[in-house]
Amino acid sequence: MIMTEEKKDTNPIPFLVKLVLWILLYASFWYSGDFYEQHPRLNKVSDGLNLFLTASILFSIGRYIIITIYNKRHEKRIVRGNFVLGINRLTVVLNTSVALISFMIAFGIDPREFVTSLTIVAMAIAVTFREYITNLISGLFIMFSDQLSVGDRVKVGEHKGRIVDINFSSLIIQNEDDDMVMVPNNMVFTSPIINLSAHRSTLFLVKFELPLQAAVEVDKLEKSIQALLANHPYLTGEDDLQLKVVEIGKDYAKYKMEMHAKSSSNKVHKQVENEVFKEVLKFKRDYDVEA
Repeated sequence: MIMTEEKKDTNPIPFLVKLVLWILLYASFWYSGDFYEQHPRLNKVSDGLNLFLTASILFSIGRYIIITIYNKRHEKRIVRGNFVLGINRLTVVLNTSVALISFMIAFGIDPREFVTSLTIVAMAIAVTFREYITNLISGLFIMFSDQLSVGDRVKVGEHKGRIVDINFSSLIIQNEDDDMVMVPNNMVFTSPIINLSAHRSTLFLVKFELPLQAAVEVDKLEKSIQALLANHPYLTGEDDLQLKVVEIGKDYAKYKMEMHAKSSSNKVHKQVENEVFKEVLKFKRDYDVEA
């Protein structure tokens, strides 16, 4: 089993469209060579398009081969890391770079002369966007490392939550309040970071809300949940299973309960969560009847 990012670009249609366009373009070169010679501007545009399509098709084939080999080598064991994520993002960077070069060729600009003439400007741009460039490089290191992975629970500085995405600028962390926190990739290398999933942590939360009037009876709910989960086959039994108040609104109160499962499977977590929710619904129904 491979624990990787859900594979992107599984739809073959974009690749097939590029392949068909590339074949048609080469056919036009073969049968209409004189036409291109008579129209220099169109000839440059076709050269730029040809470069982009050829490179993009090769990148797509290379990406598919590399990911297939990687999956075959790890199909019988669980792996951590973001190899597929890194390959996907690196392919985007390569396609974007070739697209820029192709654009210059289409307009009759020599890419080598352009880069040479803009050396000083490029240095100024590099200094101006130094932070983003270092974030980009740090993002690539994270994607191709096995220290962090999408789905891991981490603590970076004062931020704690589950990684939901890794891009070239930041880690996207969903905290316990379901807020999306963007942590710059550089912060991973400059601040202490704790990967709570590195030792296969099985901590998960069950959160719900009740009418504020029912708060006076919440101790009964807590005891019923504790009785329900006592000696539960899916839980470790190491938690005190206390309800904690997360937020109090105008007419509601939000609660959460922390617990450790014996497995890190989301299916197991959801099953325990559903059992707790049923107990909460039963409590609310009984409370409404009494009220």
